[in-house]
Amino acid sequence: MNKKLLLLIAACMLSVLFLAACGGSEEEGSDAAESDSGNAAEESEAIEVSHAMGTTTIEEKPERVVSLYQGATDTVLAFDVTPVGVVESWVELPMYDYIKDDLQEVTYVGQETQPNLEEIAALEPDVIFASQIRHEEIYEQLSEIAPTIVNETIYDFKETTNLIGQALGEEEKAESLLGEWDGRIADFQEKIGSEENWPMSAAVLNYRPDHARIYVTGFAGSILQELGFEEPIELQGQNEEIVMLNDKEAIPQMNADVFFQFMEETPDVQKNFEEWTAHPLYQNLEAVQNDNVYTVDEVSWNMAGGLQAANGMLDDIYEYFEVEQ
Repeated sequence: MNKKLLLLIAACMLSVLFLAACGGSEEEGSDAAESDSGNAAEESEAIEVSHAMGTTTIEEKPERVVSLYQGATDTVLAFDVTPVGVVESWVELPMYDYIKDDLQEVTYVGQETQPNLEEIAALEPDVIFASQIRHEEIYEQLSEIAPTIVNETIYDFKETTNLIGQALGEEEKAESLLGEWDGRIADFQEKIGSEENWPMSAAVLNYRPDHARIYVTGFAGSILQELGFEEPIELQGQNEEIVMLNDKEAIPQMNADVFFQFMEETPDVQKNFEEWTAHPLYQNLEAVQNDNVYTVDEVSWNMAGGLQAANGMLDDIYEYFEVEQ
């Protein structure tokens, strides 16, 4: 075999070895890329939520939900998610009638102000929804059980909706739910705006056995202001949340164009209500003079605090003012 032929064979063999090495390198690179892609996908499943008590990471989309305040229980259901554990309602025990049928298989884990940590842990939740005003002192214990997402208040249903949407990986659903709400607000404002007496001032009144209250903001008051109602005439610009009236001489602070009132149906409350409303100062108030006093459902207007309750309250307002939906 001559020298030229030997050199040609050697060159061919080197080319084959080079191509094989390159192919192996590409396959290894491809495998590495796929591995990196898989890790990135796993990491992307983690959900990070900023809330009233800090930032919480949820490793994957949660399925087992525990709700520790009424507004969260109401709103979780609006996401078509049934919680495994909730706290008892304030009235209509163990749960408000308007959502009772949706919670037939739920476990009750105590009261909103005193949830049972052992029962919560036994449910092995993936996420817990709590409120700072109720659960700040037990936040660390709750966080040891499961990632815990905390709303600052118990009545800000919009923040509750946003937090639940983030934690469940359902931000588009949250946006849709709140978009529907904004649409209803705009619809009411457009239709009521043509009324001669608009805007009107409004007072949300609550009677107790030994005093009366005006809810200036809070759940109902905030919704009324979003709709365009003004604060009670004597309280405008004072940035009050709740005004407690311990003496009938303070009745003029109630004054507004319209009253929305609620109370427990107990003898002592009814007796106090009759005494306050029979007083001459009460009889001289604008809403009373114009027969604009409405007794409302205390659950949807005050105790429930969620997105569904807010829509129920808005239904009432459409009806009271004879505005077509």
